[in-house]
Amino acid sequence: MLRNRDGTPVDPVPFLVVASLGFLVAFSFGPIYAGAVGLSLPVGLSLSAGLFVAVTVGAYVRLVWHARPALRAEIPPATRLARLVYGALCLALLMLLLALPLL
Repeated sequence: MLRNRDGTPVDPVPFLVVASLGFLVAFSFGPIYAGAVGLSLPVGLSLSAGLFVAVTVGAYVRLVWHARPALRAEIPPATRLARLVYGALCLALLMLLLALPLL
């Protein structure tokens, strides 16, 4: 179980989902875009790995280290669902924008 800076247990699932999506996006699009700009495959993979590490560290700080589990109980479920839907729409828009130069 992951713990925040106060030692309180934190749900690891959101962190794992964001880190996994970071890996997926970084290694799916990173080498392709690096190759399109004229960089070699090892450089593209290195840049993708760096981006993945940055996303993972940012997700850990935001979703684990600074997490306040007691606050989650105060947010109404309808608000949390709306935030989830907006996040999914933003992710779909990001995927569309990432795919545009490849068309």
